[in-house]
Amino acid sequence: MSEPARSRTAAPIDELETLIRARYAVIYVVTWEERRVEQRLVALAERRNKQLYTWSVTTGLLRAGDGAGGPRGKGLSDPVEALSAVIEQKEPAIYLLKDFHMFIRPRDCNVGVIRRLREVAQALSDSYKTIVITAPVLDVARELEKDLCVIDYPLPGTDEVDLLLHRICEDVAAATNIRIELGPRDRERLIQAALGLTLQEAENVFAKTIISDGNLSAADVSTVFSEKRQIIRKSGLLDYYESQAVMEDTGGLDELKGWLTKRAAAFSQAAREYGLPAPKGVLLVGVQGCGKSLCAKAVASAWNMPLLRFDVGRMFSSLVGSSEENIRRAIGVAESISPVVLWVDEIDKAMSGSQASGGTDGGTTARVMSTFLTWLSEKQKPVFVLATANNISQLPPELLRKGRLDEIFFVDLPSAPERRRIFEIHLAKRGRRVEQFDLEGLAEASDGFSGAEIEEAVVSALYDAFPLGRDIVTGDILAALQATVPLSRTMAEEITALRTWAQGRARPAARRDLRDVPSTRRKLEIDAQPQEIGSVP
Repeated sequence: MSEPARSRTAAPIDELETLIRARYAVIYVVTWEERRVEQRLVALAERRNKQLYTWSVTTGLLRAGDGAGGPRGKGLSDPVEALSAVIEQKEPAIYLLKDFHMFIRPRDCNVGVIRRLREVAQALSDSYKTIVITAPVLDVARELEKDLCVIDYPLPGTDEVDLLLHRICEDVAAATNIRIELGPRDRERLIQAALGLTLQEAENVFAKTIISDGNLSAADVSTVFSEKRQIIRKSGLLDYYESQAVMEDTGGLDELKGWLTKRAAAFSQAAREYGLPAPKGVLLVGVQGCGKSLCAKAVASAWNMPLLRFDVGRMFSSLVGSSEENIRRAIGVAESISPVVLWVDEIDKAMSGSQASGGTDGGTTARVMSTFLTWLSEKQKPVFVLATANNISQLPPELLRKGRLDEIFFVDLPSAPERRRIFEIHLAKRGRRVEQFDLEGLAEASDGFSGAEIEEAVVSALYDAFPLGRDIVTGDILAALQATVPLSRTMAEEITALRTWAQGRARPAARRDLRDVPSTRRKLEIDAQPQEIGSVP
C-alpha cells in the first residue's frame, strides 16, 4: 500500500497551522504526543476565533477545555455519529480525533467509517472546519489516500526542552530546599542528552534524577540515557550498549583519535550557530582484532551519547515486506533518540549478498541495503554511524563515496610503540604493575600480533601462572606469544591485499614513520669482505 503524500518541511509545527489556514479538510498528524498537539491547537483556535472539539472512543465528542458536550449536546463515542455531527455543526471549528486511525485502517469492519470520512472531507472543503487526526503510527486505508494530508509532528527541540528544564528547576526551588545549580555547559549537555524524548519522558527522567540523588547536574546524563534505553528495548530491533570503554583503552590510533576528538563538540548548539553540520559517520577498515569495535564503544563514552548496535541480520523476516519495514523502524528509533552513535559492526558481512540478492532472496537484501544507503545520504538527525569492515571486496562502491560517511580509516596492525602501550593497558587492567615487566622485549616479541592477540597472550599467561600459585612474569607472556600463530601469518596474503587497497583510498588510523616499515639491507662485497651499506625502505 502506498502512503499518502507526507508534507516535508523544515518546521512541521508551523505547517500544521498553514494547512488549517489553507482549509485542508482532514490532516493526519503522526505523533506520540497528542497532548502537545492539543495544546498547539488550543492556542491556534483561540487566535483564529474557532472552537476546538476533541474526540476519543471513551469520551466522545467534547468541547475542549470545559468538558461540555459536542454539537448535539452529548458525547458521541461512535465514530460515524461523531463524523456526522461534524457536518451538522455550522460554526468554524477544529476537531481533534484521537487515535482515530483504529477506525480507518484497511479492515472490512471499517467500511462505514471510511465512507463517512470521505463524505466529510468533501463537505468540509468549502467550510472553515478542519479535522485533525492524531495517531502514533500511520495506518490508513487506500481509499483515503487522496483525502488526507499527513505530517510528522517532531519531538521537542532544544528550546522546548530548555523551557521544560527551566520550569522544573523553578518548581523544585519553590517547593523544596533542593538547590539546582547548572552551569551553561552542564545545562547544554543535559538538554542534548534529553533530545529524542517526548516532553513527558523528559519531565519524568528529570524528576527521577532529582529524587534519586537530590540534585540535577551534568553527571545525571547517564540517568537520562536510561530512559532512552527503555525506548530501545521496546523496539526490539537495536541493542543498547552501556559501554565503559574510554579512548585511553585503545593503544595507538592517534590519527583516528584526533579526528574523533575534533568532532566531539560538533553536536552542540554553538556548532549549529557556527554553521557546522553534525558529523555523519566514519568507516573503519582493517585487520581483525586491531581495535575497530573498541573505538565504537570508546567514542560513545567520550561524547556522552548512547551507543546502539545495529544488527542487520535482525532486520530480515520471512514475511514479504517485513524486512524493509524493520530497517525503516530501526532507523526511526535511532533518529528518535538522537544524538546517538549507531555502531554497524562488520558491515561487509551484511552487504555481501546484496549484489546477488535478485537470484537468492528475491531482492530483499538489495532493497534493505538500498534503504540503509539512501538514509546515510539524506539523514538530517544527529546519528553518527560508525561502521567496521574486514573484507573490503564485499563493500559496494556506493558506501565508499563521500557524502554517506565523512571519512574512511584504515586500521593496521599495531607498531612497536603501540604494542608496548597495549601491553601496559591490559596488564594495568588486571592489577599488575607495568614497571615489573620488560615491555620493550614484549613489544619486540609480539611483532605482527593484533591488539586482541596481545590481550589473549596476557590472559593465557594468567591461566598458566594461576595453578602454580605465583604471579605472572615476563617469561610467561613470552611463552604465550611463542605458542601463538598470529593472524598476520595465517592470512598473510589477505592482509597484504588489504594494505595495498588502503594505500591512497583510506586514511591511516595511526601515524607511521620509517622505523615502523620493514626494510631490507643490500649486501655488497668490498675487498672480499661482505658488508651492509645503507638501507632501502
